[in-house]
Amino acid sequence: MRPNIVTEAGISTRLNQWWSSIPFVTSGVIIICGAIYLLCLLIGYDSYEEICFLPSAVASHFQVYRFYTSVLFHGSLLHVLFNMLALVPLGTELERIMGSVRLLFLMFLLATTNAILHLIIAFLVAYNPLYPVPYLVNECSIGFSGVIFSMIVIETSLSGVESRSVFGLFNVPAKWYAWILLVLFQFLASNVSLLGHLCGILSGFAYTYGLFNYLLPGPSFYSSIEGLSMLSVCVRRPGFILCTGGTTYGQLPTYSNTSTAPSALINGNFLRNISSWMPSRQTSTTQEQEDLRFPGRARTLGSAGTEPTAREANANLHARHAAANTVRVDATVTPDQADTFDEELKKLVGMGFEKTQAEVALAAADGDPNVAIEILMSQQG
Repeated sequence: MRPNIVTEAGISTRLNQWWSSIPFVTSGVIIICGAIYLLCLLIGYDSYEEICFLPSAVASHFQVYRFYTSVLFHGSLLHVLFNMLALVPLGTELERIMGSVRLLFLMFLLATTNAILHLIIAFLVAYNPLYPVPYLVNECSIGFSGVIFSMIVIETSLSGVESRSVFGLFNVPAKWYAWILLVLFQFLASNVSLLGHLCGILSGFAYTYGLFNYLLPGPSFYSSIEGLSMLSVCVRRPGFILCTGGTTYGQLPTYSNTSTAPSALINGNFLRNISSWMPSRQTSTTQEQEDLRFPGRARTLGSAGTEPTAREANANLHARHAAANTVRVDATVTPDQADTFDEELKKLVGMGFEKTQAEVALAAADGDPNVAIEILMSQQG
């Protein structure tokens, strides 16, 4: 009997497999934060007053660079390890849904909005006439945890689950998950920035409710960045994910729309999650109410009563693939059609599907990428 390679693999092999499963931007942030901490450790740099987020310094000297330097620096080995381990699942799922460039822009946006909110709240609380708390404007904050709290809120909103597990000990309502973590970290850890984490939660909710939509660029912005020749090396990296798999411009799911079936984000099946947020061909003759997240007609692949079983999907795949091959023998394919097919194939491969399977599914779907995703997802199930 053939041995189980996965279970018999050594620690180094498992670590390599784990690391290779982390997408490009998420792994890049981990490398940058880890390298910065190691460099500070080697040169003996432990005075963070020049790079931390210090509201009084930002306001008096307009040191905007602190918005971003404070995010990349960490105060201890446990600090950077905990933050990066928390980033791995969050960043991986969000990057596979949104794409690498879009997640990078999201992190930049969250770091900026978190800092602005931190600045405003710190001065309002410090100089309010009722109960002033002046130490907040002189509090020096560093670490990626503020952005992580924002990502927790966004990922929880995307998941659509009703409850979340807190450290595997007990379940709480999903809408209270980030707030409960905020309180727990204040009790479990010392020297934690309550205001930094709070602003991360507020930014995350503002983003999911669409309050930052006017700050989000259109799809052409991400495509133009992906097409830059100087970034071609990055785009060709195995972990780089194109933005074609993400939701449309400014259309992140929110709590106000509860008609969509929950995705499998929490279960780790990111392919199902991607397909559940993409529009697909309507199969009903009845005019359905348009989903505000997507233009035109769409349905959720995970909706009850509409998703075929794996056996039915495989049978349909073979039948449609045979029919597609028959048609291609006699049909004339124009160069434009061939280019479109290649472009859609690249998109499917960029979303993480295997190239050969994606090509067969796209051919069986007559070039319709959404139907091809449905076929591929039925095979995954």
